[in-house]
Amino acid sequence: MSRPAVHLIDGSLYVFRAWHSMPDEFHDADGHPVNAVHGFTRFLCELLERVKPEHLAVAFDASLTTSFRNAIYPAYKANRELPPPDLERQFVLCREVALALGVPVLIDHTYEADDLIGSALWTFRGHGFRSVIVSADKDFGQLLGDDDEQWDYARNLRWGPAGVHEKLGVHPHQVADYLALCGDAVDNIPGVPGVGAKTAAALLAHFGNLDALLDRVDEVPFLRLRGAASCAVKLREHAEAARLYRRLTRIALDAPVPLEADALRRQRGETGVMDALCERLRFGPLTRTRLRALLA
Repeated sequence: MSRPAVHLIDGSLYVFRAWHSMPDEFHDADGHPVNAVHGFTRFLCELLERVKPEHLAVAFDASLTTSFRNAIYPAYKANRELPPPDLERQFVLCREVALALGVPVLIDHTYEADDLIGSALWTFRGHGFRSVIVSADKDFGQLLGDDDEQWDYARNLRWGPAGVHEKLGVHPHQVADYLALCGDAVDNIPGVPGVGAKTAAALLAHFGNLDALLDRVDEVPFLRLRGAASCAVKLREHAEAARLYRRLTRIALDAPVPLEADALRRQRGETGVMDALCERLRFGPLTRTRLRALLA
């Protein structure tokens, strides 16, 4: 762990968590609800106080209907409702809070937050950094290298590549293939019919990756696997669909992120900007004290 760390935060996850967990009693100066902003600000303050990171970024989603994945597969995330206007407005305010604290923000209308985090991780690995992905999302397991880790902040659980195998039964380089096979209901990716999580893990343990599995599908009926013959039939029928699903489950590493290491260095925030934001969002005295201390 001698390499410097860059903390890459799944901002949208923590905004949604605050939206669902914070009471609906916080309003800004114009009377609009800001419960998610208050919850997200407390989370970000606590993380900055606890870790004191020199390099970090918060990634936000702005591509629920405009992602490159929607062009490939129109049903992608079609099971999700668009955020209500009150929440959409609070996402913008959460970005303002992060920027006022000097925290770099990553956002794009074609690439999702996962892709921005993956691309930043890949870029910073080239600069000699290890990455700490602050999120509970299982998809991020595919990004973890030997020195990287994922941090479920709410549960204070951390894991590296070995933890991915403990949780899913596959190694990081197999996660995208695994999700393509067994599907991901959260993102409306159906997977191959009849292939569940355990079967997907067992197939990848034997064949190594999706391409080898589909190339050698004739071997599947001879595996010690429940319903192996039926599974082989489904894999033949849905081979092209599985390859398509992998294009959806694989996190992009070429999203537009800053290429220089200093671009994700935390900057000094401006007191005037923060004070105006505190007034507008009607933060309480404790939160204001924490924010001012973080600016110092």
